[in-house]
Amino acid sequence: MSTYAFIDASNLFYGGEKSLGWRIDYLKLIKYLKTKYGVSEVYYFGGVETHGYEYDYIKNDSVPLKYLEQKLVDYIDKKGSQVDEAKLLLLSRHLSRIKFYLKLQEFGYKLYLKPVKMYRQENGVAQRKANCDVEMAFYLMKEKDNFKKVLILSGDGDFLPVLKYLKKVDKEVIILARGQRTAKEIRQFAGSNFKDFEYLRELVKLEENHK
Repeated sequence: MSTYAFIDASNLFYGGEKSLGWRIDYLKLIKYLKTKYGVSEVYYFGGVETHGYEYDYIKNDSVPLKYLEQKLVDYIDKKGSQVDEAKLLLLSRHLSRIKFYLKLQEFGYKLYLKPVKMYRQENGVAQRKANCDVEMAFYLMKEKDNFKKVLILSGDGDFLPVLKYLKKVDKEVIILARGQRTAKEIRQFAGSNFKDFEYLRELVKLEENHK
């Protein structure tokens, strides 16, 4: 039976280079997962800025990237000269993120993306979030009969009940997460099946001459 991998982008990757300290080559990463663990499916859960696109949560399981890309391109073409430089730069960055996700699809990642939402914290500070924990837990359960072994690229303690159940029904669970971002209970659960993602630096690092 197959081995699947599930990536919780908000836990593993968000914060970018400032958080991780180095850039990930996602083609190297998926090749590593396939070669090292025999992974056949890689699910990636994350968020994407939609800029007013009315995403239909009932009809869609993931934000349609091609449609969103065209929407942003058209907006920049038509309204770019009318917006200030800061907003235009922001739109360009978000468009680059969409192109990045499209590249992940080409590499073979199965993407499940939610619109990023704005939340106001109690102190009034705005925070943008796209928490995909429930979606990832759902697909772990939905696909459980299709894998014997599963790699969890997340150290989020909220996944513990699902992971315990998977182990109970005879699934091998391997945690591949950043040590400093891994909940104590997840490390205790995984035991020797915990692998620190930081140690993969030389295997999956994006070379400096790549953009």
